[in-house]
Amino acid sequence: MSLKFSQLGARQTESDIARLMTFALQRPDVLSLAAGFTDNDTLPLEKLTKLAMEIRDEGDLGALQYGSNQGSPDLRSVLARRLQCQDGVDSTYGSDRTFITNGSQQALYLAVQTLCDAGDIVLVEQPTYFVFLEMLRGLGVKAVSMPMRANGDVDAVALALMLKGYAESGDIDRVKAVYLVSYYSNPSGHSVSLDCKKALLELLAAYDGRIALFEDAAYRELYYDRPFEAPSCVALQAARGSVPVFYTTTLTKPFATGLKVGYGYCTDEDWLSRMLAIKGQQDFGTANYNQTLLLKVLTSGLFDEHLRTLRMSYYKKMMALDEVLSQNLADCGWTWERPEGGLYIWASAPPEIETGFDSKFHASAIEEGVMYVPGELCYSECQVKCKARISFGVLRTEQLKQAARRFARAAKRFSLIKTL
Repeated sequence: MSLKFSQLGARQTESDIARLMTFALQRPDVLSLAAGFTDNDTLPLEKLTKLAMEIRDEGDLGALQYGSNQGSPDLRSVLARRLQCQDGVDSTYGSDRTFITNGSQQALYLAVQTLCDAGDIVLVEQPTYFVFLEMLRGLGVKAVSMPMRANGDVDAVALALMLKGYAESGDIDRVKAVYLVSYYSNPSGHSVSLDCKKALLELLAAYDGRIALFEDAAYRELYYDRPFEAPSCVALQAARGSVPVFYTTTLTKPFATGLKVGYGYCTDEDWLSRMLAIKGQQDFGTANYNQTLLLKVLTSGLFDEHLRTLRMSYYKKMMALDEVLSQNLADCGWTWERPEGGLYIWASAPPEIETGFDSKFHASAIEEGVMYVPGELCYSECQVKCKARISFGVLRTEQLKQAARRFARAAKRFSLIKTL
């Protein structure tokens, strides 16, 4: 006999991100353009150690005790003010609407878990963050791609017709949320325009608070030159009626992934209280020492100092990767656009070339000693099979150039195979 698992347990399969990370560990000879890790060489270990010593010298033993379920009041206050400044608004963002999580992934999980039952629907961009799609599948929630415009924005007019179709069929109550990766998106690098955000909020306002909006802003601060001008949907929500908005971002991508701290801001009090109730059952509070350390990081100026270094590093790496790919893939039919922020180049192969895990091209890349994220993972219905997400976060510049040359060799070799 074997265990009889719950429906939730029975739905679980090995995650794609875990598979990619395991493969990278097992094959150190293969250079990874897949992992979205932060730049190792820029990690501010020495400066962070000094702040840790300050915590020791202050003798606050509470840093090593449990903290509150919602998170450090001081850290929440700093983060609420930071969001308010980024949005450029006069109204005060309340720290009581903010909560600290174990990375933004936990925040997203709590948001979905409190709204959705198995069989419910979350509307997503195409492409979108593939780990979020995995989460939805694990919870039994259906991800449905929204109609998109050529510029990468959601087509609000076509989406209105889609929602009308759900309403006419009696399924509108299954549609629980819209999910946006709004700044320098993982994987496409696209940022959602102000007009698109306004149109979506106006559309959702017609549903009297029954459809929420998730805004994932994990890469908002990782711009290269200047921040994207559109404020968050938190800032726009007040003028758009009763749309519940959940905004989440992270302190790991723009600082240090190992600290694993993110936060959420929720405009709906009842929704927030339910997320906190579940969080209390999961961990009854994010690691208090990490919160204490990050509060010092933010208030000392180290966070923004490090961000300036990181932005320059990622820009230089992106340009190095773009240069090598341009030199070597120009005659193979591959196309991409330079991102203005984030960690990824979103590349398109000729439409007849599939790039999935089981494809001949993927095997060719591994044989050349390079790995990437197959683009099909980033689509809820797997409509597009000729895309590749190429990350430039973790490899040193020379390694990155070598990985790009390996990727190009695979593309050239496979292009030759296809023409035979």
